[in-house]
Amino acid sequence: MTATQQENGAAPVVIVGTGMAGYTVARELRKLDSTVPIVMISRDDGSFYSKPMLSNALAMKKEPQALASFDAMAMASQLGAWIRVHQNVERIMPAEHTLVVDSALVSYRQLVLATGADPRRLLVGGDGADDVLSINDLDDYARFRLALTRCRSVAILGAGLIGCEFANDLVAAGYAVDLIDPATTPLARLLPLQVGEIFARALEGGGIRFHPGRSVSRIDRLSDGYRLSFADGERIDADLVVSAIGLAPRTALAAAAGLEIEQGIRTDAWCRTSAPDIYALGDCAAIDGKVQPYVLPIMHAARALARTLAGEPTRVAFPVMPITVKTPASPAVVVTPEGEGAWSIETGDDTAVHAARAVCTQVDGERTLGFALLGKSVEGKAALIKAMAPPPNP
Repeated sequence: MTATQQENGAAPVVIVGTGMAGYTVARELRKLDSTVPIVMISRDDGSFYSKPMLSNALAMKKEPQALASFDAMAMASQLGAWIRVHQNVERIMPAEHTLVVDSALVSYRQLVLATGADPRRLLVGGDGADDVLSINDLDDYARFRLALTRCRSVAILGAGLIGCEFANDLVAAGYAVDLIDPATTPLARLLPLQVGEIFARALEGGGIRFHPGRSVSRIDRLSDGYRLSFADGERIDADLVVSAIGLAPRTALAAAAGLEIEQGIRTDAWCRTSAPDIYALGDCAAIDGKVQPYVLPIMHAARALARTLAGEPTRVAFPVMPITVKTPASPAVVVTPEGEGAWSIETGDDTAVHAARAVCTQVDGERTLGFALLGKSVEGKAALIKAMAPPPNP
């Protein structure tokens, strides 16, 4: 739909991005308004799939092509939307309520930026550095699976949530895995130190070789793989190297249009950016000052934003949102504390050696701020979530 084609009709709601955030906004908006024109713009093929499934598809015996539930044509039919695939948004012109898409003008009534994030790249030397794979979408995952057919060992850079999940998935499929991180424990941003140490032992017990406190300085090609050199001179070899050191919100398009950037695209609690009628959510957005690249925050933000787009301004109200780490060696559920508190930690007995229950409370002990559960202890998450829920309004 071009600007000329819109002259005789209302300008649409335009959503840039067809990931979970973009598609959820479109779906929720269509529930509320059956007639509003919706245009979605995708730089890829617009297939709908669950991105969190990428890190355990091997265990599920899922081939890459089986992970996509619907193609763009099916999604367009379901949503009653125009979905433009393999197209590039070159520029946003906020004053004109117009985008430049592959040199054509597209007008919008309201614009939603759900552009996602790019993998961060580790800056290392060596002629193999450019061969390191990052897995951020279905196309990346297809390339990864193809590469796996030619190897038996994988080195993963980064022991955060994604790195740990991929390590577990690969080990379960029979690959040798080295997991490397400069932190002293895995999931260092989510788990208190003592719990992280228990989690590290669980990974190692599951067959993952964890290299804590290590930084890779070089990656060099070998005839049949790669040699990774640590800063202290030690080396390890692997057939394939994967980077999982985090994501950087895609903000360049918004910044070029003059929108405020603060970690991600800065929005208020209604997902409104600094430009009228432009909204943002998902991995690209800092909603009310915080980037939350997880499923539950995206779903809650999308539902609230859909109501706002439909004419009912709705503040995003985030409930207690646990982060689930899909690591069979020791499943984990975490709610990161908001603010400072004191941790109380209970570790498992001989029958639950990789279990732990850590609860963070205010210093006065009156309110639970967060928790981290490992292994069998995850069974207690419902009670802790209930304890953290705010009291009902009188």
